[in-house]
Amino acid sequence: MMLTNRSSRILLPVRNSFVIGSLLVALVLHFVPMGRFYAIPDFVALVLAFWCVREPLMVGMGMAFLLGVIVDVAHGAVMGQHALAYVLLAYASIVMSRRLLWFSPSAQALHMVPVFLGAQIVMLVVRLLVGGRFPGWTYFFSSFTTAALWMPVHYILLIPQMRPIDRDDNRPI
Repeated sequence: MMLTNRSSRILLPVRNSFVIGSLLVALVLHFVPMGRFYAIPDFVALVLAFWCVREPLMVGMGMAFLLGVIVDVAHGAVMGQHALAYVLLAYASIVMSRRLLWFSPSAQALHMVPVFLGAQIVMLVVRLLVGGRFPGWTYFFSSFTTAALWMPVHYILLIPQMRPIDRDDNRPI
């Protein structure tokens, strides 16, 4: 396993408005109708997990619960299905955050597959407990597509924080 963080760039502090804006964009993408495609990534879970890993003091389980309730109401799903899954996803992401930041974005994506899969299993168990049908094994493909989007989302969401690379002989950093 490679434990090197290859980036030598210093990141600026993230703005609260950017975090909330990115979560709102994820909500909008989540509500775009995509037909019966079985591997649709869960954009809300992806962006929520990213910010829980990068900024665990700013985005946490309260935000996860709020987003889950919004998704439950909008989809007409079992109340609390997404909320419970997103809270557990946020908890797992926050617990793993200090360790995950030592890995490259591709290794982070591999570490996040079980987390996304666990969130889907929680949603499925809640759905089955209230009398829903098993959607089939293709239901779990979205965990892998969500994890596959970790790398592009990682770079896209860090762009506003990146400090320009300029050499200054008078500054040590």
